[in-house]
Amino acid sequence: MASRFPLGLGNNACSDSPNLTVAVLPGFARPMLEARLPEWIEARWWLSPEELVALAPEAEIGWFDMHSKPPMLDAVDRARGLKWLNSAYGGLDFLPLSELKGRGVILTNGTGLTAVQVAEFATMTMLVVAKNYRAVVRAQDKHGWLKAAPGIRELAGSKALVLGYGEIGRRIGEQLRGFAVEVVPVRRSAGNGALGPDEWRGRLGEFDWIVLAVPGTPETSGMIGAQEIAAMKREAVVVNFARADVLDQDVLVAALAEKQIAGAVIDVPDPEPLPPEHPLWSLENAHITMHLSGIPTPASMLRAADRFIANCARYKAGEPLEPQFDPDLGY
Repeated sequence: MASRFPLGLGNNACSDSPNLTVAVLPGFARPMLEARLPEWIEARWWLSPEELVALAPEAEIGWFDMHSKPPMLDAVDRARGLKWLNSAYGGLDFLPLSELKGRGVILTNGTGLTAVQVAEFATMTMLVVAKNYRAVVRAQDKHGWLKAAPGIRELAGSKALVLGYGEIGRRIGEQLRGFAVEVVPVRRSAGNGALGPDEWRGRLGEFDWIVLAVPGTPETSGMIGAQEIAAMKREAVVVNFARADVLDQDVLVAALAEKQIAGAVIDVPDPEPLPPEHPLWSLENAHITMHLSGIPTPASMLRAADRFIANCARYKAGEPLEPQFDPDLGY
C-alpha cells in the first residue's frame, strides 16, 4: 500500500538552509532536472562513485542509480538521513529491502519507464525468430543472394502466453495483437481472457510463444523448469524479458540442444556477461540479446525525469509517491 508522508518533511539538517531539502542526484540527469527542481530542493550532483559515496550522508532524497552496484549499496548504507530513494530501475531486489523498510525509506522505482523499448525489442526478436532474419543478415554479410525465405513462420494466427501483465507485458500484448497474434495473459486475477496463477501450467501445450515479463520475486524464481518445458509443444519458443532466474537455464540449454522446443530468446542470461565458452552461444536456436532491451534511451530518461519532478510535488504535499515499490512484494 502507498504510504503517506506527514507534512513538513522538507527540512534537512544537512542543508545550508534549514528550509531546504537536500537531494543527492545523478549528474547524467542534471540537464533534464536542474531547471525544473522546486525551490525547496537543494541539489547535490554526483558523477562518479566517489562523489556519490561522499555526498550520500547529506541526502534526504536520493537518486543513486549506478551500473556498478557496490558503490550504490555503500551510498545507501551511508545515507542515514534518507527518507525517499528514487530509482529508474524496475527491479530493486539488489537493495537491502528489509533494512530500508525498517529505516522507513520510501522507494520509487522505474516501473513502466522502459516498457515501450522492451516491448518493441521483444516483438522484434519474435519476428527475427519467425523469419529467421539472422540467416538473412549472415547472407548479406557474405554477399550471398538467398533464393527462398529462411524463415516461414507467421506471427499472424499464432498464440502467445504472456506471463506477467504489468506495463511491459501489456505493451507486448498490444503489439502482438497488432500482428494478429492471439494473446493470453497470466495475472493474479483470472477472467476477461486472462489465466490465473494456478491455470496456465495446464495450458502450456497450446502456445507457440511463451513470453516472460514477470517481476523478479521469490514467487517467480524458477517458474519455468523441466516440467513446464516438457509441457510445451515442439514448435514453442520461450521469450524471456523478465529475470534470468525465472527459468532454469540448464534445463533450457538441454531442451534447446535436443530440439525439445523450437527456440528461445534470452535477454537476461546468467551470468552477465555470458562467458564466451557458454553453450548458449553455439546453439542455433538460442537468440541472445545481451540484456540490451532495458538500457535507458533518451526518451526513457526523460520519462524518468518527468516522474521524479512530479513526485517532488507529491513529497512536499505529503501525498503518496508513484509508483511506490513494495519491499514485501518485490515490485
